[in-house]
Amino acid sequence: MTKQSASASVEVATDPQTAFRIFTDDIDLWWVRGPINFFDSARAVGMKIEPGLGGRILEVYQRDPEDVLVLGRITVWEPGTRFAYSSEVDDTETRIDFEPAGGGTRVTVEQTLNQGGENAFYFWPNVIHWFPNWIARRDSAPGDPRELDRLSIALYYEDPAAAARWLHTVFGLDSWDKIPDEGEQPDWLELHVGRRAILLFKGEVAEKQDHGIWVYVDDLDAHFARSSAYGAKVVSEIHQHGYRKYEVEDLEGHRWTFAQARPTMI
Repeated sequence: MTKQSASASVEVATDPQTAFRIFTDDIDLWWVRGPINFFDSARAVGMKIEPGLGGRILEVYQRDPEDVLVLGRITVWEPGTRFAYSSEVDDTETRIDFEPAGGGTRVTVEQTLNQGGENAFYFWPNVIHWFPNWIARRDSAPGDPRELDRLSIALYYEDPAAAARWLHTVFGLDSWDKIPDEGEQPDWLELHVGRRAILLFKGEVAEKQDHGIWVYVDDLDAHFARSSAYGAKVVSEIHQHGYRKYEVEDLEGHRWTFAQARPTMI
């Protein structure tokens, strides 16, 4: 049977022992707090790796040590070399290796579907590239996690990846995530100006506009009830895919997306 897996590698300018320590100790600092980067973004306050065999990989909620989602339990713990864990949210095993490479370290992650398993959520290859960004700015960065502002702008393009490259090259806009390379077509793109996000989507909204507004609110259910009661045109009711949101149009047809704010949002 062919092994089903997904993998990715990055290189960082530090030795394997240091890279391992920063990767595991600082995960809450290098993890990008976008709306789709948690299983339950509305409740998440951080990420944590408990060191050692049997340690847990955690998505932490509501600042309560017991209010967590256990992503997996560590099965291999070799500081400076590798660690691995068995997932508790799907049928995969994840291994992350730290190898010397050209004066630095190559960090390689591989998620593998267990034999007989059916449920695989290969998210690690999509997030590993956040780690070099943190290594590069760690010495000068604040010691607190970066949190998005409550207001974001959405723009619609026929080719969002090409648009991201153009906006990066021409306007100097950057991303906490990454600028996609030629041939890459991610489903979700974010550029950032300070703590504000510019969301790039494929397609069009209404004929009269090519943009939308995203606002994060404290009580999404109460906000939806108010919007509905006062006559906003409901495009989609509250639903969840990592984050909870609903979409409406205002009195002149402009599209608004309201999402549940995380507890850590200012």
